[in-house]
Amino acid sequence: MAKVLMKGNEAIGEAAIRAGCLNYFAYPITPQSEVAEYLVKRLPEEGGVFLQGESEVAVGYMIFGAAGAGERVMTTSSSPGVSLMSEAISYIAAAQCPAVFVNIVRGGPGLGGILPAQGDYFQATKGGGHGDYHMLVLAPDGVQEAVEMTMQAFTLAEKYRGPVMVLGDGMIGQMMEPVEFPEDLKTEPTNKDEWATNGMATRNSKKRNLVKSLFLDPAALNQNNLDLKAKYEQMKKEEVQFELYNEDTDYQVLIASYGTMSRVCRTAIDMLKEEGIEVAMFRPKTLFPFPEKAVYDAAIKESCKSVISIEMSMGQMVEDVERCVKGRRPVEFYGECGGEIPTPEKIIEIVKGLI
Repeated sequence: MAKVLMKGNEAIGEAAIRAGCLNYFAYPITPQSEVAEYLVKRLPEEGGVFLQGESEVAVGYMIFGAAGAGERVMTTSSSPGVSLMSEAISYIAAAQCPAVFVNIVRGGPGLGGILPAQGDYFQATKGGGHGDYHMLVLAPDGVQEAVEMTMQAFTLAEKYRGPVMVLGDGMIGQMMEPVEFPEDLKTEPTNKDEWATNGMATRNSKKRNLVKSLFLDPAALNQNNLDLKAKYEQMKKEEVQFELYNEDTDYQVLIASYGTMSRVCRTAIDMLKEEGIEVAMFRPKTLFPFPEKAVYDAAIKESCKSVISIEMSMGQMVEDVERCVKGRRPVEFYGECGGEIPTPEKIIEIVKGLI
């Protein structure tokens, strides 16, 4: 299939349709509003449903309702909007329903600004709402990966019966790049008749399905948490994704970076290479589960003297990097936020300071 030039937000919307998602509920917030603008036109063409909620809180529970009925469903939002959905995401995780959330991150905290940032790492990877739960979190580095990961997110949500988040940023949402769409995944969700509230007549069954997050019996609540934990352990075994760049060299510094920030780091690494300075990069594609062994193995290579996490935040992923490196190498941090993205020249300056 030929590539087509698309804005990131619009490409995400098209990817959802091609993954068989015909249910989209959202509330406008920059810098992701073009997803809704695109889908309000495209979904009716495919027989789908778009509904703008009165708030992000309402949208979260619209998602819960559709997911509980076994429908393939998605929303997109940006940082403060995801905060308002966090209660519903916790309910969805507890009730073990598949749903996809896309966060096109903006600067924060508070209302912050509409330019790109990575300040929602903690929110995405550490639960974000109340209780013991996780989302599986995918982090694209551009429009092509945003398309692929959006489509993949539905498969993963249904495999694990839980919320999956695609964590982008304002740059991914707003920039235009050539993209190629993978094969359509318009299959029916599997095994949903076993658990979904889709009607006994629909599934020709006398068994009532109940989707709930309320467990008043302490033993039942404990067991539900153990079931969720088992899923997260399975994710750690089966779903870890990452990229190593320039790793087949005697690099002195290992950069840890993700999303669009990693693309700037890649350019800096290429420029340093021209000067005879070898630097490698570890890029997690899944932020949860985090590629723990991969970053540890890359950090303890004999030639590597230090690790630095470079982020569009005040330091969030660096805590996971430190945890995984286990004190075997010094771990430094450099970050900027507010919408100004560090340049390759700035990264070169920082790396040379380490060396």
